[in-house]
Formats: sequence, C-alpha cells, structure tokens
Amino acid sequence: MKDYLRLHFIVLLWGFTAILGKLITVPPVELVFWRTGLASLGLLGLLLIRRRPWRLPAADAARLLGVGALVAAHWITFFLSARLASVSVSLAGMATLALWTSLLEPLILWRKVRGYEVGLGLLTMVGLYIVSQAELGQLLGLGVAIISAGLSALFSVINSRLVKQHPPLKLTLYEMVGACLSIALFLPLYSHYFTNGKGLQLALHGYDWLWLALLAGVCTVYAFSASVELMKRISAFVVNLTINLEPVYGIIMAVLLYSWGVAGFEEEKLSPGFYVGTVIILVSVLIHPLLDRWDKRRLLKRNPVLT
Repeated sequence: MKDYLRLHFIVLLWGFTAILGKLITVPPVELVFWRTGLASLGLLGLLLIRRRPWRLPAADAARLLGVGALVAAHWITFFLSARLASVSVSLAGMATLALWTSLLEPLILWRKVRGYEVGLGLLTMVGLYIVSQAELGQLLGLGVAIISAGLSALFSVINSRLVKQHPPLKLTLYEMVGACLSIALFLPLYSHYFTNGKGLQLALHGYDWLWLALLAGVCTVYAFSASVELMKRISAFVVNLTINLEPVYGIIMAVLLYSWGVAGFEEEKLSPGFYVGTVIILVSVLIHPLLDRWDKRRLLKRNPVLT
C-alpha cells in the first residue's frame, strides 16, 4: 500500500508541472532551458552519489543527446500551451498521448495496427471535437498541447528501445543534457527572431527560484528516480495505468486553485462541454491499458509458446 500511495504521489507531481509552468514568469523557452539545466545537474549528482557509471560511447551519447532535443521541443510546446490556454485545456490536449502512441508505434517499431486502438483513437477525436467546440477561445492552446503530446509520444516510443540498452537514470541524464544544449544553440536565433525585440528573459523574479526548484528537483529528478525504483516492486501495467491519471490530477488541482481565488487561474472557469469532452478523452486513455492487457492474454492463450 505504501508503494501504491507513493506512485500516486509521483503522478500527482507530474500533474503539477503545468501549474508550475503557469506560475513561473519566464517564457517557455527560457523556462525549459532552466529546467533541463538544473535537472542535468541533479541527475549527475544522483549518479555520483550512488556511485553509478555515467559515461557512454560517443555514438550512443550522440543518439541520446538527439532524443533530448525532442524532449526540449515537447516541454517548450507543453508550457507554451499552458500560457496560451488554461491549464485544464492544456492537459486535455496532452491526454491524447495514448492516441499518438498508437499511431507512431506501428510506424517506428514495425508492429501491426491494433483494432481496439483505432476505436479508442476515434473516441479520443470525438472528445477533442467537443472540447474544441466548448472552448473556441482557447483553440490555439489546445492545438499546441496536441502537438506537444505527439512529440512526447515520439520520444517515448524511441525510448522504449533505448531503455533496453541503457540504465534509465543515465539515459535521462544524457537526454536532459541534450535538451539543454539544443536550447542553448537555439537561443541566439530565438532571441533575434522570436522575442519581439525583448531579447532573452533568463532573469528569475519573485518565487521563480522556488517553482523552478520544485519543477527540476522534485517533479523531474525525484519523481523519475522514484518511479524507476518503484517498478522493481510494482508491475509496469499498474505503473502505466496510474500515469494515465496525470491529466486528471492536474485538472483537479487547476480547478481547486481557481476556486480558491489564486491569481492567474481565472481561465479555469470552463463550460460543461469542456468537461464532457475531457471525460470522453480520459475514458479512452484509461481503457487502453486494460484492452492492451486483454489482447496480450488472448495472444498468449492462442500461442502458449510465447510465454
């Protein structure tokens, strides 16, 4: 029970990231630069404290650094969506991760398309249509969140192969470094063409240091290392099913902040249609692991040699 409660706490922390992104005052690109830089230092420190090797051959390191650039693009679009729309709308768009994964896995891993995933994908599209019709004023933020979910699915599918070759902590360290370096290389171009003459805004104000420490240290380094440790005692199925609750926790927290009158969360007052569409999306997300497990059991009964 202690492990299950800890797992839900970790997922709660991940659901809190969009809220932290809303609270931090620096723009999304600078925010992700800070997050990945601090997370890299934290992960390196964790590996050194545990006396784990952290070096990789040049070819493997280059591959992981490249995946890190995808992670950076995902986080930038994720935090941008939370600025363009409410946190709840952003998380509703991010809930399409399972749909994206069902589309990308057959293409990248060369596995056959599963019929139930197509059906759940269509159900997700219905939910998205209802959400978009209910919140027309936040359509841009929803679209950016859907793109962010696609980027997340892409590097997650790639990581499903890479994690079999490298320890998870080491893999994450190189991807965080790759994300930070890719943003650093992009900063001159970004500063000149994408800041409307304001230049880089790396300076932190007020409680930004506190929110960044929570984002990088607690929501990234601690949450990831703790989730890996828990997978030694909890099945991957249970972990993945629980992770699907991330948008649920995030939306609940955002609505609570609005009801408590916290400044910056006025946009969380949403129409009933939004919640109807979001429930449809989340139902499709939560049903997916159950159908996936049923499909695997069916295949094992048909081909016992697979056991």
